Amino acid sequence: MADYTIEVKDSFTVLGFGTELNSHYTDFAGLNKEKSDFWQAVSEDVRLDTLKALASSDYVFAVNEAVNNKMMHYAGVLSEATAPAAARAIPFPKGEYLVVKGEGTTTDEWNMKLTGLAFGQALAEATDFAYVGGPNTTVLMGKRNGMLFGEMWIPVMRK
Repeated sequence: MADYTIEVKDSFTVLGFGTELNSHYTDFAGLNKEKSDFWQAVSEDVRLDTLKALASSDYVFAVNEAVNNKMMHYAGVLSEATAPAAARAIPFPKGEYLVVKGEGTTTDEWNMKLTGLAFGQALAEATDFAYVGGPNTTVLMGKRNGMLFGEMWIPVMRK
């Protein structure tokens, strides 16, 4: 049984740099490698630092979204600033979100754990709700006792 809540969130915008994911949506190993390689790249160059300078919080967002029939993955921050060149402003609507909390020792472990809990368990258990599509995100909120912690936010609607 997954530990989740349904929360109402105000609309918010994530500024993010993205990459197209080419693995099949059921190829979790391939998707995870693509995402991990992308995060390593944006962490090593100045793209993530550029966004952090515009952020309205210390949270780091990993956004998944279908755009023009492409699976996109973004590294981003919460911000109302204008998106820098090559970045995108990703709007999230006000509404109900399925929220799953989790922690891990590495970002890859943390992200895979949250995604598995959210899509593999919580959405199936939240029988009064359905995923409405649109962007979903993991939100890295910090580190405590040597563990990374945060949440996954998935927009849902009542059935």
